[in-house]
Amino acid sequence: MEFTRLGCTGVEVSRICLGCLSFGVPDRGGYPWSMDVDAAKPFFAQALDAGINFFDTADFYSEGTSEEITGRWLGEMANRDEIVLATKVWARVRPGPNGAGLSRKAIMRGIDASLRRLGTDYVDLYQIHRWDYDTPIEETLEALHDVVKAGKARYIGASSMWAWQFSKALHVQEQHGWTRFVTMQNHYNLLYREEEREMLPLCRDAGIGSIPWSPLARGKLTRDWDATTERASTDSFIADSYPDSDRRIVEKVAEIAERHGVSRAQVALSWVASRSVVTAPIVGATKPHHLTDAVAAIDIDLDDAEVVELEQHYMPRPVAGHA
Repeated sequence: MEFTRLGCTGVEVSRICLGCLSFGVPDRGGYPWSMDVDAAKPFFAQALDAGINFFDTADFYSEGTSEEITGRWLGEMANRDEIVLATKVWARVRPGPNGAGLSRKAIMRGIDASLRRLGTDYVDLYQIHRWDYDTPIEETLEALHDVVKAGKARYIGASSMWAWQFSKALHVQEQHGWTRFVTMQNHYNLLYREEEREMLPLCRDAGIGSIPWSPLARGKLTRDWDATTERASTDSFIADSYPDSDRRIVEKVAEIAERHGVSRAQVALSWVASRSVVTAPIVGATKPHHLTDAVAAIDIDLDDAEVVELEQHYMPRPVAGHA
């Protein structure tokens, strides 16, 4: 496994991050394809054996059971000082007032609840999952700064939003001397490259590490265009975000994968991981080969001509992943 720095920080993370959305109790807000605590165990063992030390979850995944499962197995299998554990706050975690968002109240409640479920006294990376239009950004950023100063998080990050919003947040942090964001978790893959217009150039200029979610476009880049899976049949985001014109890109991934004698997932992940601003793609896994492919992708070298082949059929599209 190769390691790199998390954004402009000194902390070392594996070039692949295991996303833990797939782990959760199905009848507690989980997805039909979610894996419970026993089914999830082999994936954490496989990830750690492969050298992965970077793990990402969120407080609302499967009503918090993703955090519980992640904390359970990392607590038993890993050295806490060696792993980098990330979670997120913003989404609704309970009905009623103050059950979602990025108010000081929500953040302070959220971090304590996440730490309890994860079974740890700190997270390495605490991220805001989206922009909260109902809370002044100053309130959010000061609360995050206080979370860091209280020792409950080592670093903070953000996830999908408009570039102007992220720029504003970075400016407010600098203006007040508050803890600065070090990562941007954004939607980025061969089928969705709108982030190349403003967000990724901003991250590159500001020294922010990109840790993309859905680097395989919900699996669309790993199989024939018309093939389906249980997740694909229940995930409206796929149909809404990846139009039929993307078929040519998927076919090109397949062609290059055959040329290299590797899986399509390895080619698609290699392309994402090779972007200079990308620290580590966040890869979910529901089958052992998902992790095997992810680790192997780091060693694939796509030449300039192949990169052109992969990129040439991309068509601009509306923003997908945030409002």
